[in-house]
Amino acid sequence: MEELVIESTSLTPGIKFDAELGQFELKGRSIPENSLEFYQPVYEWLDIYLENPKDKTVVKVQFDYFNTSSSKCILDILKRIDRLEDMGKDVLIKWFYDENDEDMMEAGEDYSDLLEAPFEIIVL
Repeated sequence: MEELVIESTSLTPGIKFDAELGQFELKGRSIPENSLEFYQPVYEWLDIYLENPKDKTVVKVQFDYFNTSSSKCILDILKRIDRLEDMGKDVLIKWFYDENDEDMMEAGEDYSDLLEAPFEIIVL
């Protein structure tokens, strides 16, 4: 399975999902004009990954900012990854935030409450 790589822009995050290594990364800002359209390829890639996942998947998330429509899309991504727990796979979600960004810390806490997968909230 090929990597999913989407370069960051001023409106969209950088995304690098490596199926061979079981390492996924989302980083930057997420304020696209159409969040669903932007994240659709990510959903499709994850659905394929879930058919034959690695034994361990590590997800690193580091957003500077995201808008409301992106927050739903991010949750949808994390919920897909959360399914790996039900499949008996090891999952770790690492949510990074700047020490001065309470909003991102709280967003990580909110996502953590909604998921079963182990979730680390890490200050930078």
